[in-house]
Amino acid sequence: MSADAKKSTSPIKPLGDRVIVRPLLDEELGTVSASGIIIPDSAKKEKPEQGIVIAVGPGKWDEDGEKRIPMEVKEGDRVVFSKYGFDEVKFDNKEYFIVSESGILGIFNA
Repeated sequence: MSADAKKSTSPIKPLGDRVIVRPLLDEELGTVSASGIIIPDSAKKEKPEQGIVIAVGPGKWDEDGEKRIPMEVKEGDRVVFSKYGFDEVKFDNKEYFIVSESGILGIFNA
């Protein structure tokens, strides 16, 4: 996890099972895969979105409404999420995505 991810703070407090994600910048995405394959720009545009979690809601209530279901993601996680499964919000000229935890497809291992 980068030092930048640890210092990030969200201007938005997510509710329920929602997560605030800062989208990765082009330079953070990289153009070469871990196995050394060069990824063309056209392929990158079709990939699911990626970002850094900067805030996590308290979780959903269980069916009985008696206790919260804990969240699996945490601040600082680098995640991949569905391309159309988020709401875009701009605040102070910065872009953020609000994603339900169920819309997060995976967490990158450090």
